[in-house]
Amino acid sequence: MHASRGTQKRSAGLGLALLSAFAFGGSGVAAKPLIEAGLDPLHVVWLRVAGAAVIMLPIAWRHRNLVRERPALLAGFGLFAVAGVQACYFAAISRIPVGVALLVEYLAPALVLGWVRFVQRRPVTRAAALGVVLAVGGLACVVEVWAGLGFDALGLLLALGAACCQVGYFVLSDHGGQEGKGDDSRRVEPPHPLGVIAYGLIVGALVLTVVARPWGMDWSLLGGTAGMNGNEVPAWLLLGWIVLIATVLAYATGVVSVRMLSPQVAGVVACLEAVIATVLAWVLLGEHLSAPQLIGGFTVLAGAFIAQSAAPKPPSGPVAAGGGAAAAATEGELSAGRASH
Repeated sequence: MHASRGTQKRSAGLGLALLSAFAFGGSGVAAKPLIEAGLDPLHVVWLRVAGAAVIMLPIAWRHRNLVRERPALLAGFGLFAVAGVQACYFAAISRIPVGVALLVEYLAPALVLGWVRFVQRRPVTRAAALGVVLAVGGLACVVEVWAGLGFDALGLLLALGAACCQVGYFVLSDHGGQEGKGDDSRRVEPPHPLGVIAYGLIVGALVLTVVARPWGMDWSLLGGTAGMNGNEVPAWLLLGWIVLIATVLAYATGVVSVRMLSPQVAGVVACLEAVIATVLAWVLLGEHLSAPQLIGGFTVLAGAFIAQSAAPKPPSGPVAAGGGAAAAATEGELSAGRASH
């Protein structure tokens, strides 16, 4: 009886993790036509974050105690996981293919393990080091270094900036997401992941409002159409997908999937996001990758998978991990609601 329930729970969790990866993977494919139609990348990011923040307001109100208890975590999530990652990613896809931008971002596991080894001076396993080597080697194939970087250098730097913003959030999570003690020595539970996501979106929206200045946006573009590989699609429909599916649904299903599985398992499934994004960009946007780039892409994902699975585990406290879905054991529920797209 218990085994059957466990199997059903795991199957449901895997289904939700796949749904989350698909939802996140479609964000760039929906955003790029809007950018090519004339919207500034920062304006698209602001529309996405602000729209999702409005939808998540009831959840933010329910967990309003987080403002007092975890202000640093909320600020870090909003600045790095929301505003930083998404602004850099959307700016990157305005210059380079969606799949390439996302694969560059998957250097985050390698960067996190580098932080663990050289800054925190904690040991890393040989398997984790192998994952880093594979990720870097695969990335060299994706960007075609033998051809002198076949893509826009600024676009690649922006994608790398998105990876660095992920690392910033992962490091913050490593310090701020564990259990602690209150003033009366009672144990304080880790913050509810949906509450952190809601406030992260609010903080991100406020930051992006200052940076993007949406009052200067050409709002009439949202009433028009955007081209997707020769087909015209209503701009409002693409925006609705980005806000409702690629943000709200993606975060929610990601969080629930971790609770039904584990941060590590959900993190591995989330690596499929890059595959999904590449395939969708190929089919819907006509962005074709060469054979060496595809091989390099799968190598990057293999490296991310190994780095994710072989992350070092300290005697106590959270686990420093990479990948798109799990930054730490106690913070896995936050990171599984992917901190980027």
